[in-house]
Amino acid sequence: MEGNNKPAVSLISKPENMLKTIYTACRTCYSADSPINIYNNTDDTEKMLKLIERVISSGHFSTIEHIQVSFAISNVSRACTHQLVRHRHMSFSQKSQRYVKEKGQFDYIIPPTIEKNEELKTKFIDFMEEISNKYQEFVEAGIPAEDARFVLPNATASSMVASLNLRELIHLANLRLCTRAQYEIRTLVKLMCDELIKEEPWLKPYLVPKCERLGYCDEDKSCGRKGKLEL
Repeated sequence: MEGNNKPAVSLISKPENMLKTIYTACRTCYSADSPINIYNNTDDTEKMLKLIERVISSGHFSTIEHIQVSFAISNVSRACTHQLVRHRHMSFSQKSQRYVKEKGQFDYIIPPTIEKNEELKTKFIDFMEEISNKYQEFVEAGIPAEDARFVLPNATASSMVASLNLRELIHLANLRLCTRAQYEIRTLVKLMCDELIKEEPWLKPYLVPKCERLGYCDEDKSCGRKGKLEL
């Protein structure tokens, strides 16, 4: 059914001692001490943050791959999830259109560009109803849901559990928080980052568009937020 077009995101899993775990991984590379001793004898937050910043700034991203986070995501279009699953080093468990039959009008997302145009919005809603009726007609005729789903559009709402390590989340944020990214996945990734930052505020400087980290834009086309790198 037509409703809130904003994705719903909840952080459902993360390491209890994220900062300490990353610090231990970083420190182990430069210490003769055992990792467990480093972990057990470290409590200085400022010291941990200083080393982690230095290591990440040097490009040693393997040290943050030890951190895995999981999100519960819903109210996103199949168009959006098709973009998200292109990212490597992520795991997904998504609502199946093969095993879950749509009953009545299926949920769908209306893009803002259509939402703000009343005439086109009405046509969009009418078309979603037409598709829903055709889907139900096929199912009632005995067509399996896995085949009837072929008529469902990219606008169809979906849900999933998505998991990824911290290195990939930073990469995801760097790309998808760009103002030139498609609006829905930009909104989704922002919510994912915000959920984690609530628990781990020290991550805020990393979960930003890459131009914020680089200080310049390296895309072929720029939004103008940052200047292009002069060679």
